[in-house]
Amino acid sequence: MRRGELYRVRRPPGDPRPARVFVVVSRQPLIDSKYSTVICAPVFTQRHDLPTQVAVSSAEGLKHESAIQCDGLMSLEKSRLTDFVGELAPDKLRELDNALIIALGVPTGTSPGSPRVTRQRRVNFS
Repeated sequence: MRRGELYRVRRPPGDPRPARVFVVVSRQPLIDSKYSTVICAPVFTQRHDLPTQVAVSSAEGLKHESAIQCDGLMSLEKSRLTDFVGELAPDKLRELDNALIIALGVPTGTSPGSPRVTRQRRVNFS
């Protein structure tokens, strides 16, 4: 399993649909660890051209033009991610990164008055 891969999940929690495609957005060290869940973003066919959405289509293995919804992140068990659909190209992965930054409100500038991001110690999940 890799960051940026798309999987169809049967009966996702809290979703009325029988199946939905999700994109793995967790960082790779967490995905590779023994931790049982990863953070994923759902894919919907409705798009609203929001900065927190990333357009995807058949190039990523989907049947319809759709959008990754970075405002709807959820934790899914790795064991549920078995029906591989496709993967994001490097340029789409960069778009996903930007949409996640906006969705999570992560400060990116160092302008006066903006919070300063400090380096944190690493945590080993293995």
